[in-house]
Amino acid sequence: MEKFIPYEKLSKKEKRKIDQARRQTWGELNPVTRKPTNSKAYNRRKSQDWNRELPPAACDFFVCFSKIS
Repeated sequence: MEKFIPYEKLSKKEKRKIDQARRQTWGELNPVTRKPTNSKAYNRRKSQDWNRELPPAACDFFVCFSKIS
């Protein structure tokens, strides 16, 4: 029969063994905290949306026009 030793008095090595045995996985749960994006913050991707909405011919026109001037 093993002699009982309080956790606080165990060696560092023994504490690690006990802690490792107690640990479990998070499973399906992702422990990263999530929060909604700040709607007032500047978003570079959103500022380029106008460029994606134009038809390809219009984009060529603006690219050519910007090269001329």
